[in-house]
Amino acid sequence: MPLDAPDLLTERAHFSRAEARELGKSLRRVVARSELAERRPAERDVIAHLREQNATRVPELVPLRMQRMLASPFAFYRGTAGLMALDLGRDPHSGILVASCGDAHISNFGFYASPERQLVFDLNDFDEAAVAPWEWDLKRLVTSVVVGGREAGYAERDIEGVARRAIASYVSVLRRMVRLSPSDRYFLHLNVQSARRQMSRDGRRVLRDALAAAERRTSARAIRRTTERDADGKVRFVENPPTMVRFRLDEAEHVAGAERAESVHALFAQYRDTVSIDIDTVLAQYEPTDLARRVVGVGSVGTRCYLQLLQGADEDALLLQVKEAGESVLSKYGRIPQPARITQGIAAHGEGYRVVGLQRVLQAVSDPFLGHFAANGRAFYVRQFHDMKGSVELDDLALDAFSDYAVACAGLLGRAHAQSPTAGQVLGYVGTSDAAPDAVVTWSISYADQSLRDFETAKGIAW
Repeated sequence: MPLDAPDLLTERAHFSRAEARELGKSLRRVVARSELAERRPAERDVIAHLREQNATRVPELVPLRMQRMLASPFAFYRGTAGLMALDLGRDPHSGILVASCGDAHISNFGFYASPERQLVFDLNDFDEAAVAPWEWDLKRLVTSVVVGGREAGYAERDIEGVARRAIASYVSVLRRMVRLSPSDRYFLHLNVQSARRQMSRDGRRVLRDALAAAERRTSARAIRRTTERDADGKVRFVENPPTMVRFRLDEAEHVAGAERAESVHALFAQYRDTVSIDIDTVLAQYEPTDLARRVVGVGSVGTRCYLQLLQGADEDALLLQVKEAGESVLSKYGRIPQPARITQGIAAHGEGYRVVGLQRVLQAVSDPFLGHFAANGRAFYVRQFHDMKGSVELDDLALDAFSDYAVACAGLLGRAHAQSPTAGQVLGYVGTSDAAPDAVVTWSISYADQSLRDFETAKGIAW
């Protein structure tokens, strides 16, 4: 049997490579690889599901969330990780659990700066990260290839070809990683240069443009664009409702005046307790000043997301993003029990503990400013804002460039999953035939059809 979730991240997993492969292979007798193609759709109300998710969000931002989601079938797919987890939870799965992104669609990969100030390309969204069957992330990725490819107008035959190349990349990288020791896997990352060497001319051009844009998106540039000096000479955020609104007292549970300032400093201190001592030493030289609510993304619209301005004694500044962390859709809708260390950490520190912890597992290099805190019954995680962050623009990509990008994302997903002790079992289960890839492609094409039907249903509602 596969490792149970309570043991996955906390107990020793001393399987040799051969033992892990045999264990994974034996699991085909429990759930055949062909069963991964099965969809068991049950009666579910997509409108009721979306309204349930909207109920916990900032009410005045719900119409904006729905406007962004309904802009296109791909935007809708991006915003419905919860709905997909609900559906995945009903379908057969391998039972092999890994640390999962939870929302590994192709727009959730991108660039950011490493502590050495080098650009890294990797997964960059972990709001839904949790332990789940390995194929759930892969299905989320491959379905996004289908949905995005259709929106771009590629032929169905070409889209299926890209999907198969992506799956092959995932398996190939996972296989190479599992040949290494666990410590070597941890230190290895796929850098931008290695990705460039595997790309077509179109792919290299797209990558070059994306890198140039990312290098310009620094924290200093973001501060210049989002702030101004008031009459007292203090730096303050510039409001641009509804996407940028300075901190409002009604969002602070009616904390006012000096109490509000004390509360912000107390939360900053709580966050500082969760970072390493070197980063805390940096943060000690700043104090939190202005705070603004800022709308980000598509699916995240309506969650409580803020920009926190920090200022030093000599007018230098640092910009942090504070994002609300809710329960992962993989556990909430997918109903996958989580490891004891994760559940205990959430109980003690809030869902931000899960997001930060699993981001560090899944990324080759993570933002050193990652931390978390909880306030007024809500959990948050913190990271740098616009620290050379960027992504590949998928609009109007040539087919070769789109294919190269999908293959690169799938390889990064393979590297991320290789960090779990069960990675060798995944390879044993997948094997060398086309059984598993065929099943994932079949499922993903079918789910892309379902997502389009859900999109059309949601478009008919007055939100």
